[in-house]
Amino acid sequence: MDSPSSSGDSLTARMIPRHSSLDSFGAMKVVQLVNLASIRVSKAELRQRVMLPKYLRLAIRDCILRKDDSSSASSSSSYVTPEVPLMVFVNPKSGGRQGPLIKERLQNLISEEQVFDLTEVKPNEFIRYGLGCLEVLAAQGDDCAREIRERMRIVVAGGDGTVGWVLGCLGELNVQNRQPVPPVSIMPLGTGNDLSRSFGWGGSFPFAWKSAIKRTLYRASVAPISRLDSWNILITMPSGEIEDPPYSLKTTQECIIDQSLEIAGELPPSRNGYEGVFYNYFSIGMDAQVAYGFHHLRNEKPNLANGPIANKIIYSGYGCSQGWFMTHCTNDPGLRGLKNIMTLHIKKLDSSEWEKVPVPKSVRAVVALNLHSYGSGRNPWGNLKQDYLEKRGFVEAQADDGLLEIFGLKQGWHASFVMVELISAKHIAQAAAIRLEIRGGEWKDAFMQMDGEPWKQPMSKDYSTFVDIKRVPHQSLVVKGD
Repeated sequence: MDSPSSSGDSLTARMIPRHSSLDSFGAMKVVQLVNLASIRVSKAELRQRVMLPKYLRLAIRDCILRKDDSSSASSSSSYVTPEVPLMVFVNPKSGGRQGPLIKERLQNLISEEQVFDLTEVKPNEFIRYGLGCLEVLAAQGDDCAREIRERMRIVVAGGDGTVGWVLGCLGELNVQNRQPVPPVSIMPLGTGNDLSRSFGWGGSFPFAWKSAIKRTLYRASVAPISRLDSWNILITMPSGEIEDPPYSLKTTQECIIDQSLEIAGELPPSRNGYEGVFYNYFSIGMDAQVAYGFHHLRNEKPNLANGPIANKIIYSGYGCSQGWFMTHCTNDPGLRGLKNIMTLHIKKLDSSEWEKVPVPKSVRAVVALNLHSYGSGRNPWGNLKQDYLEKRGFVEAQADDGLLEIFGLKQGWHASFVMVELISAKHIAQAAAIRLEIRGGEWKDAFMQMDGEPWKQPMSKDYSTFVDIKRVPHQSLVVKGD
């Protein structure tokens, strides 16, 4: 057991001032938040609350189709601005492939133009042309368009990767100085749904999803808003490219390596870069390898992926087949400890100095975690006692504290005990910034993932790959479901 932990201890002492992750924006009536699940809302009442006027729905749709944010739509004083306009993004591959049925139900409840299939309309296209359309009309004096742009909230129906994709695109509004940024609600259709669990939207969508959709839309329109740290990741690699990278990882020309740090391997003479944003976790090692294999198996045989329970059974079985439990590490260099190929540097909160942190010898997966939920609702960092926090120089973990919790998993049996919360993971550090140097050597590939989206990272035998992680200046906004 790596550390003492207790779920009932009061962690009132602080070594560093923290912000609460439950800060609410705007005054909310308490009565709105009591027993939301039991509130009955008619379709007419829901539409009155969240549906856009028809002329704006059509204007947004046409702008996205034309890929042009200019619009000649004309307003009228007779239009009533909805109290909390909602736009919904649906991943049709999520929810045991029930996405198309869920999309149809959503379109029936609010309107066809306010529900977007992510295979047809990407979130960045909606932000550029859909929100752009509202901003253009508002600049022309359309008060209804201006109020809708200011009040809008987003609902994402999908897994953690889908939610992270949408949050990342919305974050570009801060870069473009196009505030306010709409807050996001979650309809959990993925396998793990850790982002959803962390903000009170549950670990899975109810079997009686037809009635649950209406309640979810209502909750999305009345619940308070919380803050969430966002983390930028920059991967600098020798020339080459990542095959089939996740949506949230894009190529970049920024491949600057901080050479003031000790470099264990060789700098690549030519470099390619990938950049992205994550909200829950980044990991490297065996857990990402299992996730990568599972995703490919699910895509090759979609009939196997007919729901969260089936997914988890397949996931567990695939973990056994990949050497996470049984295969001897001598059989394959890729199954050996990460200490052999990885160097870890961190910056602590309010510090500008890099510090080298040893990677435990036995660790085969390293995770940098932002939330309390990982691996379908587990808390591998643990609820640590105050004396242990002080001894290690740690502070209580929060979702908006500017820190990532870095821990290791040794092998499948250790990970299993961690996941049932019999023990905590191998605590490594808390960090406000992270630098990983990964030396290829005998490893042809390293497996990585962020927010449930894995990829195979090609490695060079001669040159190092670098992963830099730092907090995004602007926090994301997520609606609290509970």
